[in-house]
Amino acid sequence: MNWTDKTVLVTGGTGSFGKKFVEIMLKEYHPAKLIIFSRDELKQHEMRVHGFDHPSLRYFIGDVRDQQRLYRAMHGVEIVIHAAALKQVPACEYNPMEAIKTNILGSSNVIEAAMDAGVKKVLALSTDKAVNPINLYGATKLAAEKLFVQSNSYAAGTVTRFSCVRYGNVVGSRGSVIPIFLQQRQNGKLTITDLRMTRFWLTLDQGVRFVIRCTEQMRGGEVFVPKIPSTRVADLARVI
Repeated sequence: MNWTDKTVLVTGGTGSFGKKFVEIMLKEYHPAKLIIFSRDELKQHEMRVHGFDHPSLRYFIGDVRDQQRLYRAMHGVEIVIHAAALKQVPACEYNPMEAIKTNILGSSNVIEAAMDAGVKKVLALSTDKAVNPINLYGATKLAAEKLFVQSNSYAAGTVTRFSCVRYGNVVGSRGSVIPIFLQQRQNGKLTITDLRMTRFWLTLDQGVRFVIRCTEQMRGGEVFVPKIPSTRVADLARVI
């Protein structure tokens, strides 16, 4: 697939994934236009002043909860990477309606806007926690996956195709366990909820490149799952 003539939009474009995705796109793939769609003007400003100021970049303030704004942002867009989500497990448990509004209703809005705007490919980021979920975050991502896969039936007479990527915990990303453990190490006490817990790990670079590969390969309806190593959280804590 030739990215150089493509217009790409990434929701949640100022997050850990979004920034790395934009960085790799600009360095190696050179899309004609790359739209960063997110709701935080401060993070967009910080991205711009820290070097993300390429002529092909566009910064759109907007929330995935706002379908009209999504439709406007997707005008002329060919590829959408849907990375916007509430991802913190405790935050989703404490604010369940907010998690549902962003992760489920927001995904529905992305789907509707993409179909109406004639987007060709939409790839949603999911998580290993969507498998047999025991918390609300995993449950919202499972629901979002079902929406994206089934939307290929609704879009049958259109050009739009939907797929998902399900990957694991990004090493060192914002709010992940390694920075917390490193911080807790100063006090000599690491908090672990369950000694049997395992985590699937990959780097941010690996995650972004996997998403790019899946975007190139997708035909609609797939849930792409990478083979990545797992670690017991207790072993990780011992190493730290």
